[in-house]
This record gives sequence, C-alpha cells and structure tokens, in this order.
Amino acid sequence: MRKILDLQAPIMSLQSVLEDLLVATSDGLLHLIHWEGMTNGRKAINLCTVPFSVDLQSSRAGSFLGFADVHIKDMEYCATLDGFAVVFSDGKVGFITPVSSRFTAEQLHGVWSQDVVDGTCVAVNNKYRLMAFGCASGSVQVYTIDNTTGAMLLSHKLELTAKQYPDIWNKTGAVKLVKWSPDNSVVIVTWEYGGLSLWSVFGAQLICTLGGDFAYRSDGTKKDPLKINSMSWGAEGYHLWVISGLGSQNTEIESDPRSIVKQPGILLFQFIKSALTVNPCMSNQEQVLLQGEDRLYLNCGEASQTQNPRSSSVHSKPSREKSSFTGSSLESQGLSTLLGHRHWHVVQISSTYLESNWPIRFSAIDKLGQNIAVVGKFGFAHYSLLTKKWKLFGNITQEQNMIVTGGLAWWNDFIVLACYNISDRQEELRVYLRTSNLDNAFAHVTKAQAENLLLSVFRDMVVVFRADCSICLYSIERKSDGPNTTAGIQVLQEVSMSRYIPHPFLVVSVTLTSVSTENGITLKMPKQARDAESIMLNLAGQLIMMQRDRSGPQIREKDSNPGQRKLLPFCPPVVLAQSVENVWTTCRANKQKRHLLEALWLSCGGAGMKVWLPLFPRDHRKPHSFLSQRIMLPFHINIYPLAVLFEDALVLGAVNDTLLYDSLYPRSSATEQLEVLFPFCVVERTSQIYLHHILRQLLVRNLGEQALLLAQSCSTLPYFPHVLELMLHEVLEEEATSREPIPDPLLPTVAKFITEFPLFLQTVVHCARKTEYALWNYLFAAVGNPKDLFEECLMAQDLDTAASYLIILQNMEVPAVSRQHATLLFNTALEQGKWDLCRHMIRFLKAIGSGESETPPSTPTAQEPSSSGGFEFFRNRSISLSQSAENVPASKFSLQKTLSMPSGPSGKRWSKDSDCAENMYIDMMLWRHARRLLEEVRLKDLGCFAAQLGFELISWLCKERARAARVDNFVIALKRLHKDFLWPLPIIPASSVSSPFKNGKFRTVGEQLLKSQSPDPFLNLEIDASISNVQQSQRWLSNIGPTQHEIDTASSHGPQMQDAFLSPLSNKGDECSIGSATDLTESSSMVDGDWTVVDENFSTLSLTQSELEHISMELASKGPHKSQIQLRYLLHIFMEAGCLDWCIVIGLILRESSIINQILVIIQTTEVDGEMLQNIKTGLHAVDRWASTDCPGYKPFLNIIKPQLQKLSEITEEHVQPEAFQPITVGKTPEQTSTQAEESRGSSSHRSIPQGEVGGSSMVSRKEEDTTRIEEEEPFQDGTYDCSVS
Repeated sequence: MRKILDLQAPIMSLQSVLEDLLVATSDGLLHLIHWEGMTNGRKAINLCTVPFSVDLQSSRAGSFLGFADVHIKDMEYCATLDGFAVVFSDGKVGFITPVSSRFTAEQLHGVWSQDVVDGTCVAVNNKYRLMAFGCASGSVQVYTIDNTTGAMLLSHKLELTAKQYPDIWNKTGAVKLVKWSPDNSVVIVTWEYGGLSLWSVFGAQLICTLGGDFAYRSDGTKKDPLKINSMSWGAEGYHLWVISGLGSQNTEIESDPRSIVKQPGILLFQFIKSALTVNPCMSNQEQVLLQGEDRLYLNCGEASQTQNPRSSSVHSKPSREKSSFTGSSLESQGLSTLLGHRHWHVVQISSTYLESNWPIRFSAIDKLGQNIAVVGKFGFAHYSLLTKKWKLFGNITQEQNMIVTGGLAWWNDFIVLACYNISDRQEELRVYLRTSNLDNAFAHVTKAQAENLLLSVFRDMVVVFRADCSICLYSIERKSDGPNTTAGIQVLQEVSMSRYIPHPFLVVSVTLTSVSTENGITLKMPKQARDAESIMLNLAGQLIMMQRDRSGPQIREKDSNPGQRKLLPFCPPVVLAQSVENVWTTCRANKQKRHLLEALWLSCGGAGMKVWLPLFPRDHRKPHSFLSQRIMLPFHINIYPLAVLFEDALVLGAVNDTLLYDSLYPRSSATEQLEVLFPFCVVERTSQIYLHHILRQLLVRNLGEQALLLAQSCSTLPYFPHVLELMLHEVLEEEATSREPIPDPLLPTVAKFITEFPLFLQTVVHCARKTEYALWNYLFAAVGNPKDLFEECLMAQDLDTAASYLIILQNMEVPAVSRQHATLLFNTALEQGKWDLCRHMIRFLKAIGSGESETPPSTPTAQEPSSSGGFEFFRNRSISLSQSAENVPASKFSLQKTLSMPSGPSGKRWSKDSDCAENMYIDMMLWRHARRLLEEVRLKDLGCFAAQLGFELISWLCKERARAARVDNFVIALKRLHKDFLWPLPIIPASSVSSPFKNGKFRTVGEQLLKSQSPDPFLNLEIDASISNVQQSQRWLSNIGPTQHEIDTASSHGPQMQDAFLSPLSNKGDECSIGSATDLTESSSMVDGDWTVVDENFSTLSLTQSELEHISMELASKGPHKSQIQLRYLLHIFMEAGCLDWCIVIGLILRESSIINQILVIIQTTEVDGEMLQNIKTGLHAVDRWASTDCPGYKPFLNIIKPQLQKLSEITEEHVQPEAFQPITVGKTPEQTSTQAEESRGSSSHRSIPQGEVGGSSMVSRKEEDTTRIEEEEPFQDGTYDCSVS
C-alpha cells in the first residue's frame, strides 16, 4: 500500500485523467490527485466556483445558476472532447471542460443542458464524442457538444416505445447503468426494476429483455425481469459480465434453500458482432460476416454454391489487373446464394491459432465469399471455404512479431494488412498471397511513416488512414517475378486532413468510392470518369466527402509519363450526413441499374437508412441546371442493416431470436433457475426490401420520372410485384386513417405510378384484399371503379385477378351486380377451361342466391373441400377424364380431389335448403355451355368439362338426344375429332396396291405385333377364346405372301378362319426379321394361351419393303394412347345415353368394326328413333362420298363394314314411325360397374387406367356377338375388331 488519503467526505465518483486521478466527494468538491498519492499542493475545486452556462459563447462571468449544496453523483472523462460529463445530485447534467491545460477552478468552465432534470448516471463514447445520460424516467438522452458554440446538443434518445412494449414502456423505473462497449459500437442499458437492452451508437434497438420470450413464460405468465447491480464488458466486447441482484423475492424463500442462490450471482452473456464494427473496409462487400471470440458466422452459404458468381469472374481473363477495373467483371454472388437458407455457415477458428492469439480482433472475407482471414492478438491466419482448411504461420516468431493495427482486406488473391513490426519498431503495410505458404519471405512489405489506423481497398488502390491524420493512397498490382507471385505497392498520393480532424481516433471509416456529384455526365473523358474517386470519411458519425478538384488545369494524357498515374488534388471536404454508423458503396457498374449501383447507402441507427441517389436525365438529354444531380432520401427499415445487395434492392441483416425451454424445468414456488429466466438465444438471418421506400420518397418530391426509371430497371426482380403492393398499402394506411385532412395526398400519384406497370390490376386487388373494408372506398376513389377494373381483367384474360375483384364487388355492390359480374366470369372460365375457378364460381353464385353473401367466398386459389353429395353418377363411372385433361395441373389429377369439390348440378342437389331457382340458374349455364361444345364438335372439351365439374353428361345427353346431341355433319365431326384428339387420318401407301392388306380381310401384321406384346389380360382371354374355336385339323397359314391365290385360299376358310400370330423373336442372325409364322400342330401350346413358338426350325419371315411400309403405316395410323382412352370413354358415355350417331363417328375414327356391330345389335334389339337412324344413314353416305374424294384411307374400313351398313339401311327403311328410346346398359350388372369404379379410382392417381375397363359396359359378351355373327352369315366377318381396348 503506497498511501492513504483522507478526503473527509464520502467519495461519489472516481475518474482517471491521464496522469491524475479525479475524485468527486459528497461535499461538492473535486480533488485532483496524482497517482503517487500527492495532491501536488493543488487545492480541491469547489463546484460553486465553476462558472456554468448554456454554451461557451455566453458571458464568462457565468452565473452558477444556483448550484448551492450540490455535488457530483456520477462523472466520466471523455478524452476526445477533453472534459467531463457529469451528473449532479439534483438530476441536472453538464459537461465540465478545462479552458486551458491548467486544471484549476479559474480555468474550468461548464455547460449544462436545460432539458434534463432527472439524470441518474452517465457513460461516454470516445469514438463518436457522445455522452449518454440515464434518466429517472427510464430513457437515455444522448448528447454531443456543438463544435461552434460549445453547447450540449441532444443527438438522440434511447427509449422503449409504447408500440413495441405496451405493458412495460413507462414502468421500467430509472436507468441504473449505461455502458459503452470497448469498440464503441453499442451501448447497454439496464433499469432499476430489471431488464437489459442493447442499442447501436445512434439509437437502433438490437435486443431488449423486457418483451417476448425474455419477459413471458411458455404458459403466458410474466417473469420477474433480471435485476442488475453492476456490469462490465469483456475484451473486444464479446462478453458482458453481470452481477445480478435477484430482487426482493430472496427473503421470501425458506422452504427450498437449493432452489436459489441467496447471494447475487455472476452472469456472463456472450455476444457476436458484425465485422464492420472493427473492420469497416468490409462495407463494399455483399456478405454478412459476424465474428465471435472463437468462430465466424457467414451468410454466403456453402462455398460450392458460390462457384457461379453473377457476372463473369475475373479469373477467366488473361490479365487480371485490367479486368478488375471494368465494373461488370467484378464478382458478385448470386441472389440465391446470399439469401440462401436461414442458417449460418459457421466457421470454427483454428484452436492452434487461438491458443496464443485469443480473442479475434479483425476479420475479412473476399468478394467471392470463398476465403476468410482473421486477426487475433498477434499475426493472422486465413481459411478456405472450398478446402475447409486453415493456413497459419509456419514460423511462430514471425507471427508473434506482428500486431495488426489498421485492419485487413482482400484484394483478389492477396491479403493486405496494416501492421506494426515489433522487433523493428516499424509501421508496415504488408501483402501476402493466399496460395503461397504463410511466411514473411513471400510477403511484400512497405514501410509507413506513422501508425496505420484504418485500411480499405478500392479497385486496384489501397487507402490507409494514419495517426498523423493523413490519408495515403497506394496502387497495388500483381507481379510475377520468377516462381513467386507477389504484389507490388507504390505510393500514389498523400492527403493531409489535420485541418479537419481534431483527433485521429474519431475517424470511424475511410473509403474510396466512384461516387461524385457529377454523375459522369459532364466529364469529357471516360478515364477521368472512372478515376473520379471521392474519399468518404466517417468522422465521429459525420460523413465527409472529398472529391477530386477538376477546376485546375487538366493534365493531358500525352504530356505525362505513361508509366505514372497523375492524380488530381482533392477539394475541401463537404459534410453529406450526420449520425452515420455505416456506409456501403460498390465499384461495380451496370447500365441497367445505374441508380442502385451508383448510389451511396448509409445506416443512421434509430433514424433508419439514407440513400444518396443519383438523378439521371432521360435519354441522355442535357440535365436541367436547376436540378440537383443527387438527392439524399431517408427511409425506415425494420431490421438493422449489415450488408446491402445493390442490384437486388435488398438489405441483409441479423436478428436475435429466442426459444423457450422452461417447460423442461419444474416450477419452484416463487423462484426460477437461470435456464428458465432466460430463453435460448440464436442469431437469425433476415433481409428486407427497401425499393418501395425509395420510390415513395421520389414521388413525394415530384420526381416521378426518376421513380419510373428506377422501377423499370428493377421490374425483373422476383419480388417487384410485392414492392408495388407494399408502397400502395403503406400510403393507403397512412392517408386513409389520418385524423387531419391531408392537403396534398400521395395516393393518387402512387396509383397513377402503378398504372405504368402491367401488374397494376393484381397490385390493386391484392392490396385491397389485405386492407380492411373501411379503407376500400378511399382506395378505389384513387385507383378507379372496381367494376371497370374487373372488366379490364376480363379483357386481359386474367381470370384469377377478376375473381378477386368479384369479392370486392360483392362487398361494395348490391347482389344483382355481383351476380351479373359472376355470371360473366363463370362463362369466361368455362370457355377457357379454368375448372378450379368454375367450381369456386358455382359456390359463389350459390352463396349470393341463398343469402350467404355476407360471408365472401375464399380466393379462387384456395380449395376448400365441401360436401360431395350428388356424385353418385361419377362414383360409378369407371373412368374420369381428369387423368387426361391436359390443361389441368398434375397436382389436381386424383379423382378423389375432383369429387370432394362442390361441382356442377347433380341428382341430389347441393343441400336440402339450397335455393332451387339458384340451382336452376347454374344448371342453365352449364347446359348452355355443354350445348355449345357439342354444336362446335368439341368433344374433348366436353369430356374435360363433365369430368371436372361433375356434370351429369349421360342424363343431359338423353334429354338432348334429338336436339343438341345430334350429329349434323358426320364429315365435319370426323375431321374435328381427328384434329382435337391428334388422331392421324388413315392413308394408303402407294406401294401396297397388290398387298393383301388392301382388302383388309384379316388382321394386319402391325396389329398382331401390338397384341402379341400387350400385357392386357383381356386381350389374352379374347385371343385364347378365339383360338380354342379353331378346329383341330385346321392348319395355320405358314406364310403371308402377296399372291392373290393365297388370299383366295385364306378367304375360302369362311368365318372360322383365324390369322397368323406373329411373335417377335430374338434372332441374332437376322436382325431385320420381325417375327415368325410357324405351323401349329394339334398339341401346340399356343392353344393353351402360351405365347412361345414351338417350331424348331425358327423359319423367319422376311418381309418385303412394301409390307414393312404397311406395318409402319398401321402403327402410324393410331393416335396417342391418351386420346384412345378418352375416345373410348366418350364412346361409353354416348352408348349409355343412346346417342348412336356419335358412337358411329367414334367407331369410324377408331376404325373398329366391332363398335359398328355393337350399334347394330342395339338397333336390332331395342326400339330406336327413326329420325336418328335416318341421320346415321345419310351421315355414313356423306362419309363414304368424302372418303372417295378426299380421304381414300378410310375406304378399306368402309369396305369392311359395308354389310353392317347395308343391314342398317334395311332397318332404317323398316322404321316408319320413330319411337321413344330407353337407353340400356348392355352386358354389365351394377355390381360389376361399382367394383370397376372402385378399381379405377384407385388407379387414377397413377394416370394409368386398366384397359379392359375403358369400354365399361360397351364390351359385349362373346357369345352374344358370335350368335349375331352366325345369324348374319357375313363371309368375311371375323373376330378381329372386337371392342378390346389397348
């Protein structure tokens, strides 16, 4: 112990001032004591003798303003202001400064603030020259000293708002402690009744423990906030040490002594911070990099993603130095990479490096986001995200010999550092190559005159700010001398700033930018435009810009030495903005997005952000002399900005997120464990759009043309529609809810602005749907009548948007208007096949009719399941066309979904109490649409319509059989179906004139090839059945030849003759052979349905050119498989409804005589309307005539069915009087049908339909068909054209 001093009064505050100790005692005295304990004979200063005034310009005979028995309660010395911030015992606050270097009562002078009368404590930020005074009201008032008058100026307040913390904002008690972090970038505040809050320098709130999961348990009950007696920041601000007084409840607990520690506990909070706080040169990057004491958090995703930068990479160019100049080739990561997933990429810092160099002081990431460098106590280390490896100094003495003082930055593959060499006692600028070993032998070292405080890299220049308040510009270039690649650094220019900078420690950041007030328009030479660098200097929150001075004589290129760059001097500095925390700028160029890339972005704490935006004249016109070329626009965002994505108009940030886990711990009677008191905290990535703020600010300032240029340049962004919507919504909310009338409303301007974009209609309706109904009138008064907008949507074929407008009309207009517009939309949706929308429209029309119009229907995009009553018809159908409706998205393919929707009119009706007239109205519209489809021969659309809306097609067709469901023109119907179902017209190859296939008397080779490969069980049955009919002595044709003789022989066998079956063989010898026609003996296994060929000889069939051609023709004459399924489904429907003329048309297209046979059977066995028969007869004659003239490909088939046609005409003549017709279901019992329906429903989701079921009841039992055939005694009628579905 050196010495004991008795100051004869309680000590209130102690402060170290350079070599002295300043002590304030409760008797109102200030003692200045030397550290060795000597008072040096100096008297204690009585506060009553120190003159106080509002500012230093007031008279010096200063009144003390009645500070009678007042003493200093708290004080803190501010080195950069050279004085004391003091809080007096009566709550007044002030600032005492020595007028000269001598510290005596006569030489002290004080200024005080008239606004604060309840001060409790004070903390000083030396870097930003701020004094934060805590008040009894719970707010913190932050003051600075006015440079000119010396008065105390209120900079900003730190206070909780009623909006964010409604139940606590005025109940926190007095501010107890205020502490700035060691790097001066944040301040922590705690209150008397407990709670912690963290704020940025200029008042942006980062964390507060009085709300959310910090304040409430998982069951919703309120917690007691943590009370803090004392706190202190740890090294580099990574830790906060806290002594907590756990409040008054300690005394109440006697029951369970283990549940609580009775003494105040020591708590340790851990923090991570942005690299910008200590290494501001990171502000021209687009990544968010957070650093902790032993790890880094990156937002650039996996390094593998970053392999594809947004523009061409520098590495692909031969000369790297040049390409780093052209803005477009500088790298920028893709949007998806930077936004990516929500999780951070966490890099654990090498433990070997941390052992001797904890904690991390600086960190930097390269432009591609693939390499990171970190600086601890000594030396540095770097890490590759691609290889996942750290690189450290091989020689530890080299590492321990350097201290990085001014930060570090990446330049291409090099790391640039400003450091101090301990052994040489020399300030240095060093450059290390990433790819070589980390050793001073590979480094390029440049000596510096004074200590380097800050470092930044711009294009190929390095900017260094030094302790003598000078800025030095270096050029950096890549040099390859021999095997080693190094970088060369040369001094370009030195600029002294000592006139403008009172203290070097006050400079927060220094950067070079290409930003200038001239925008490059007035500059004659592109090189000068490119070199138009300005120096941006953040001096204690004041952003100062120094531009190049172009007023002097310009240096001509040819006069100067080409090897040396002549740089222009700088103009005097200009202050651009106050209260600036961070600055972002980029050196990339993009002609499409000049506004965003040539702008300067500022973060201003609690005041939000500002952008210094360039204004360009349209089409390179001469700018107006009165129009400023740049404008500063302020805007608020909800996150704290850490990076700006320039082209993407996004701000990236990080936010503290919490997770409660108190349910894992049992609640003790009145106290809780620390785990329960504090939730689990994680840092989440956030991003926010800012474009709508800027557009709005431009519109407010009547700069609509600039706003339009800016918006058009960003219109390709995926969230651009959202930007317009946000802007409209915010202006609407503000103006429509304003209590006072607005003299110059902005909404009409915004509405007019949005009409410039094709998204206008969607933007308005989405905004309206998200706004309360009370504001709609105000909105539509500005944007236009919703009826007109609805009609515009219909004209633009934007039906989904029109449906949204319908909901607005329903709320704003009478039901009749809604119904009228709904009908319009319903008809259009039917026409366009928007089935989802149709279903919603049916529900909507019903709601209007049954008086449910108070509850508006949901948006057309949302599908609500509803009662599925009345779908009995569809449930028993074996096929739904929803599988094959091409214009329906795949997700809606399952039949179940179709059934659960309230679709179309049905047998049971919608609900018992539903309005009959309304159903009738909807039915009429559906019938009208179906009628139109039939009249226009749009069978495919009709099928989709029936399947999607559950329209009862069969019952409707029965009613319309003689009217709309008649085929007026068979030829047109045929042509239209060919076109609709992509079904090729049959053609006859020229070479097959003498071919046996021309007569079509037996099954073609192609068809048999298809059948032999068919997996279908129905086919096998059919073939087996037909084979078993063959008489045992019957020999099969051993070959198929082109001679007439063989055909005659074949046809002489009569109706029982069967075709040769061809099976594909894997014959290695002759790859061209298609199949084999072999003799079948009586014991042939083929009779038993086995498909192998028994004959040993493998006598292959060599087909001639013409036959091959014919097979290919056969294969080509069939349409797509899906079309076949659809046609058979329609055939089945028409058959049940008794529309035989349509069945004939479909039979002709499919070219299957069995269908014609079946129709003939129906005509013979049941009473058929004579008019229909007459229509069929004339139609078929017309088809015959058309085939003869225009489509000879149909002739072979027409020849095949000639006997049936003759029979038909005979029946027609017999029918004199048309009679009523009752449709029947042939050959299937209801039980079979229902089981089939179940099967098909199961398979429908796989888009494959069991082929045998396709025909439904259109398949006629074999026996019946055989008897018919025998009765008819047709010599060339065989079993080949049965209704077997492939």
